[in-house]
Parts: sequence; C-alpha cells; structure tokens
Amino acid sequence: MKEFEKIPTTKVQRSTKFVTTGARIGANYLKHYARKLVTGNNNKEALHAENAKDIYESLSELKGSALKVAQMLSMDRSLLPQAYQTQFAMAQYSAPPLSYPLVVKTFRQFFNKTPDEVFDEFSHQASNAASIGQVHKAVLNGKKLAVKVQYPGIADSVRSDLAMVKPIALAMFKLNPVEYDEFMLEVASRMMEETDYVLEFKRSVELSQRTAHLENIVFPEYYESLSGPKILTMDWLEGKLLGEIIGQPMPEGAANKLGQAMWDFYSFQIHSIRSMHADPHPGNFIVTPDYKLGVIDFGCVKVIPEDFYKIYFRLLDPEFLRNKEEKERIFYALRFIHPDDSPSEKEFFTEVFTRLVELLARPFTAEIFDFSDTAYFDALFSFGQELSAMKEFRNSKITRGVRDALYINRTYFGLYTLLHKLKAKVRTGGASPVSA
Repeated sequence: MKEFEKIPTTKVQRSTKFVTTGARIGANYLKHYARKLVTGNNNKEALHAENAKDIYESLSELKGSALKVAQMLSMDRSLLPQAYQTQFAMAQYSAPPLSYPLVVKTFRQFFNKTPDEVFDEFSHQASNAASIGQVHKAVLNGKKLAVKVQYPGIADSVRSDLAMVKPIALAMFKLNPVEYDEFMLEVASRMMEETDYVLEFKRSVELSQRTAHLENIVFPEYYESLSGPKILTMDWLEGKLLGEIIGQPMPEGAANKLGQAMWDFYSFQIHSIRSMHADPHPGNFIVTPDYKLGVIDFGCVKVIPEDFYKIYFRLLDPEFLRNKEEKERIFYALRFIHPDDSPSEKEFFTEVFTRLVELLARPFTAEIFDFSDTAYFDALFSFGQELSAMKEFRNSKITRGVRDALYINRTYFGLYTLLHKLKAKVRTGGASPVSA
C-alpha cells in the first residue's frame, strides 16, 4: 500500500488541499455535463465514482476528522450512493499509512527514543491505518504488542477541518445546514477526545475491566509505561478484523455467538455503565480463532447523561407508541416536535418520528430477533432514503433531535448493520430497560 512521507499540518496547507479537492469535484461535474450534452447519457454512477475516488484520496492524505466523517458517512446506506460507501469504508481500517520516519519522529518527541530502541521488535510498516492513527506490531520480552501511533497535527486540526468539509457535505449530500452545525459540535467534541490517547488509555482500562465478565468477549491488556499522549500500547490480539470475517463461511453458530457477544457488550455499557464504545465499525473488532469478539479501540466513547438516558430509552418500550400523551411528552423533550410548530408541522413530524421509532425499536419487541431479516433492513434503509429526500427536514430552520442522541443513534445503526451483515440471531430481551 502507498505510504505518505508527510501530512499537511498547518491550516493553510490543509485548506489548500480542501480547495484543490473542491476544484477536482467541480471538474468532474463539468465532465459529467459535457458527456451528457454530447451523448445524452446521464450516468450519475460514473460521476459518483470519480468524486468518491478524488475525495477519498484527498482525505486520506489529510487524515484526521475529515477522514473520520467520511468513515461515519460510509455506514449510512440511506445517505450515500454506493460509490461513496465503498470508498469511504476503507477509512475504517485500510487507509494509506504514514511512512516509518514519521513514526520515529513521534516516538522521539514523547519517549526520546526510536521504536526500535523501545521494543525488541517493531514492524516498520503499519498493520492497519485509519483516520486518527495507525497500528504497528511490536514485541517486548516475548510478548506480542499492538502499538497505535497518532498522526501528527491531527488534534490541532479537528475544528478547522470540520469547518472546511462543511461546504462539500452540504452541497453533495444535501444535508441541512442548521442540523449540520448543531450536530458537528457533538462530533467535534468526540473527535477531540479521540485525539487524547491519555484519556483513551483510561477509558480502555475502565470499560474493558467493567465488561470483562461478559461471555465470548476478550480485551487486550494496556501498558501505561509504553503509552502517552500520541502513542498507545496494548496486547496484540490474534485473529482477523471483523470486516475480513463478514461474508466469509463460519462454523455453525459462530455468527450468532459473535452477534450475541456484541449485543450484550453494548447493552451492558448503555444500561449499567452509562458510558459506551460509540464506534461500532468492522475495524474496531477482532474475531479470535475460537470466534470470540475482541474489542480493540475505545477512542470514541459516549458518556450518557442520566436525564437524557431516562427520556431517550423510553422510545424502546414496546408499549411506548400506544400511549399518545407519553409519546407527545417524549417527542417534545427530544425536540422531534417543537412548541412553535404549526398544527400541520406537528402532525407531519409526529407521524415521521413515530414510523422511525417503530422501526428502530422493533428488535426490542421480541425475545430473539433475527438480524438476517432482509425485509426489516430493506424497510429501514428505504425509510432512511425517504427521510434524506424530505424537503421538510432539509429546509427546516430548527434542528429535529438533540445532540446527545447523535452517537446513540449512530451506535445502534452501526450495531444493527454489523449484526445484519453477520446474519445473527440475537436474544434482545423484548423489553425496555427504562420504566415509565
């Protein structure tokens, strides 16, 4: 895989890259319309493929929050054309890495030593690379280790990158500007935390210890003396990334075993700890040789405020939608509807969010839910596409929803998607954990 010898770190360098990317996208549109005039062929798939390739190449060089947003968007089948999903999904664990001299520079900055001086063995080539950092395999005193090294300049560029990616996101994906600004504040907060490896070390140890009792889940041990603000060292878990396992033949019952472990992992964190791993994509999990689920990345963690928890998780009660007064109370509290809405607006948004809640809460209505059910996921994705096309949302001057729900929704959507790809049958419990 191509390695980058440098990364743009200053605001001027990164903004220039964004401008260049925008120009390439504009050129792609000009070529598209020229082809349409000459041949009459309105091949938008070709346009999407060209734009997706150009955007991904640019974001891969920039790394950081812009590439992370692409990774997040890749998991939303209802929002992006297939070409973008395919390209952006590479940001989950196979983005082009940085070259070894840049890794050495980071080690010298924090340890005053090279990686070869710290470890007995250290792979000069990254094992995998994502949006915030890349992982190298190392050995110390006979123990195999995974060493995550953060890309230079990432922490300083989060907010400016998100501001610069805004015009592309609004124009190409037709996002609502008001909602974009509101929810990007939450995204920026989580991404700033992801660049703090000292915080990630603390959360990794705490959450792995508190969920270690769950069946069929394994965690690496973390090493404080070999970690720091930009370097995180943990055990190397043997196995394959979940993304490499999905779609491949597995022993009978293995998919259900992995799916149940993943469901229990999230359910316990949400309802018992109020703090959860909020980045459920295939690059954050290892499947061990005996088909246990290894959790290898606690960079993105959402702490769930207690008041919000008591309101939001009422949505999962199978009886919730039958109680008109309770539904209206919760919909106002979550800002699905607003006091200033006209009667027609209130009726419209109440109906839309009722449909959405029914779909998202359906796995909780039975003791065992079959996530291989294509009819359910076709309905879910189809409704997502319908939502993204609704002018009432795109043109709204107020946000529909609250910031605290962003990563909860994203986590459930990612969890459902992974369970669907595993074709897992899972004991979901069939009841809400929050009483009226």
